[in-house]
Amino acid sequence: MKTVGIISDTHGLLRPEALKALQGSDLILHAGDIGAPEVLDRLRAIADVVAIKGNNDRDPWARKIPETAAVSVDGVEVYIIHNVHDLDFNPAVAGFRVVVSGHSHMPSIAEKSGIMYLNPGSAGPRRFKLPIAVARLKIDGASARAEIITLAVDAAPKKSLTSRKSRHIKNSAF
Repeated sequence: MKTVGIISDTHGLLRPEALKALQGSDLILHAGDIGAPEVLDRLRAIADVVAIKGNNDRDPWARKIPETAAVSVDGVEVYIIHNVHDLDFNPAVAGFRVVVSGHSHMPSIAEKSGIMYLNPGSAGPRRFKLPIAVARLKIDGASARAEIITLAVDAAPKKSLTSRKSRHIKNSAF
């Protein structure tokens, strides 16, 4: 059995909780919006890394990183793309069993027409009220199982008193 750690949307912030959750991975896939080359260096200290760039990876260091990637893990074909809505082919026809994406910051696992669509969510800065998360993909023979790992991280910075007061007043008007 192989364990594949899946991470996305770090935007330059690689939290210790994410590193801990990815320990024991045989391979790590980063589905884009890396944010800084050091993120990949730190992930490589855990396992081999296959990374693609996201729409925010525009600095010179990211030019050598591909926009998509395909990897075979013990015979299970995995396709990595930052924004799943940019997928312009049928992954089943192309022989893929798993499609890994990022971009939305929303963790999800869905099965459609025999293909697992896996988005680990964002492991970087919190966006809206979405969880901070990574994923784990277990491959055993032709079987692929995935789980989302929500990271227990410190709460977002506290808003100013003015913001809270405004929100309270706005909510009390309903």
